Amino acid sequence: MSSFLAMTTALPDGTPTSTGASTSDAPNVSDLSVAGDFPTPDRDAWESLVASVLRKSGDLPEGADPHTASHRLASTTLDGLIVEPLYTAGPSTDLGFPGVTPFVRGRSAGGHVRSGWDVRQRHENPDAVASRAAVLADLENGVTSVWLVLGDRGIAIADLPTVLADVRLDLAPVVLEAGPDSAAAADAFFGLAARRGIALTALRGNLGFDPFGDTARSGIPQPLAETVAWAARCISDAPEVRAITVDATPYHEAGASDAQELGASLATGVAYLRALEAAGVPVADAAAQLEFRYAASADQFLTIAKLRAGRRLWARCAEVCDIPTDHRGQFQHAVTSWAMTTQRDPWVNMLRDTLACVGAGIGGADAVTVLPFDAAIGLPDPFARRIARNTQTVLIEESNLARVIDPAGGSWYVESLTTDLAVAAWRCFQEIEAAGGIAAALSSGFLPERIAATRAVRATRISRREDALVGVSEFPLLDEARLTRPATATGKAGGLPRLRYAEPFEALRDRSDAHLAATGRRPSVFLAGIGSPKDRSARLSFAGGAMSPGGIETTTSTASDLDGIADEFEQDPSTVAILCSSDPVYAERAAETAGALKKRGARLVLLAGKPGERESDYRAGGIDGFVHVGSDIVATLHEVYDALGVR
Repeated sequence: MSSFLAMTTALPDGTPTSTGASTSDAPNVSDLSVAGDFPTPDRDAWESLVASVLRKSGDLPEGADPHTASHRLASTTLDGLIVEPLYTAGPSTDLGFPGVTPFVRGRSAGGHVRSGWDVRQRHENPDAVASRAAVLADLENGVTSVWLVLGDRGIAIADLPTVLADVRLDLAPVVLEAGPDSAAAADAFFGLAARRGIALTALRGNLGFDPFGDTARSGIPQPLAETVAWAARCISDAPEVRAITVDATPYHEAGASDAQELGASLATGVAYLRALEAAGVPVADAAAQLEFRYAASADQFLTIAKLRAGRRLWARCAEVCDIPTDHRGQFQHAVTSWAMTTQRDPWVNMLRDTLACVGAGIGGADAVTVLPFDAAIGLPDPFARRIARNTQTVLIEESNLARVIDPAGGSWYVESLTTDLAVAAWRCFQEIEAAGGIAAALSSGFLPERIAATRAVRATRISRREDALVGVSEFPLLDEARLTRPATATGKAGGLPRLRYAEPFEALRDRSDAHLAATGRRPSVFLAGIGSPKDRSARLSFAGGAMSPGGIETTTSTASDLDGIADEFEQDPSTVAILCSSDPVYAERAAETAGALKKRGARLVLLAGKPGERESDYRAGGIDGFVHVGSDIVATLHEVYDALGVR
């Protein structure tokens, strides 16, 4: 581990010089001290200011060490990495160069400055004629390579000639994904090229063999013999075609953390190297057959760090395997996360996809796929496909995102996050290897269990709204017009689950829609505001916002006295009430108000806010539960539905 972390390439000494117009008339740089009239700030001064603000807000006790105040602003990733609120220059770090091992700053020296990264569009529509038209539209409008999902999860292999009828196979790279049918798909693709008179040496792309990834998805162990044979054939007959995809997205979609996704990909890549070398393939040629596929999420900084860390880690693996330096670069394909997409308010997915694409581009991905914003609903329509490809085109052509190589390099935050993530991922990789490698870690349940534990933590954070889902858990649009799309093929069930983060809230919204269709109105709860408007307004707003992610509407009391509130509730169709006021008012009136509402037919009475030391008193007075920042809102919403009698 220590030797891995110490592995960097030394920068040559010397000061960079600029070229261009004469600067003889320019002012002396020493005269341009913009901050010259201000005292130089330091971290201690900043922490003192943070402490004073936190004290005023009540988040820092009097007398607490101000140097610990900033820790209250830090956050923790699913891998346990601490993200500080402020990063300053640490020990001198040698960043290395793009295109030079360990390739943290990019696989090639020139980056994507000349033409941008490979814009790769995914196609899975089993209607061959529709897929043919979609492929042609993509290639005519900015897409530079085609990714075809074949077999039981997409396009029939027999339809490959139809789908690619308008594609110049010697110009446009084609990437295949056929799961257990990869050999049949590869044979059909090479056969199609032969019938068109195109030499295999002119083909580019990837045949998509990934038996370990198929095992992860299906739970059925897949043989390696065909993968090895086709890799050897590509090396000899089609040198510009890779045979193997190391697909880490099944782990991501099952709820894995970034380090677990990276660790699984390393273990998979090493397993393929072992299999190919055992079959007599030189290890350098074997490494050149691998393409790594990672998920890019809306957390652009974690995406940037993941891709940079992935290259660093693979370079270390390649070094240990005695692969020549110029073959240690990791070819990366980044795909915007399917797990982060939502069926509700799907338009917000455009924003998520844009952030993910920015992270992938800055992180140095060689190829990027932006999933259409309606991908979670079904087969994308032409408009969604157009937005997906134009997202990349705008970032490359208008934002010039590819014109700077490793723009995040040297950022104290990004460099720190990259290193921390690399350490965590390397540890995960070592644990998988200690469990017997990727195949054994999957079959024994070791890796699925680790991912399940992470998935549970993520689900808790989402249910508590610590991780927000805009348009779903935050700021939902209850009367949105639902999009409908033809269903996508799902393939065989089994293996790791394929989940989206929004599913628990979407299930609640479905429950609301069903009730609306059956009764003509949505489920609702009664908000009992107690005391003056100043006392109740903040928590009335909070309570309404807490119910809306479940598709539940609210009515608010207009009276503030006990009898008036009880009378209004009795006239309301709801059987659930939420008390809303300030803590001092709760102490005086919450229990009697809850009792009065129970006498008028309330099946469930909740209190908006944390109960503190008075919880037992509140419950004794008839209050059944509490809704507050950090509470499990999904569990509360199910409890409300049950009390409302909504199936």
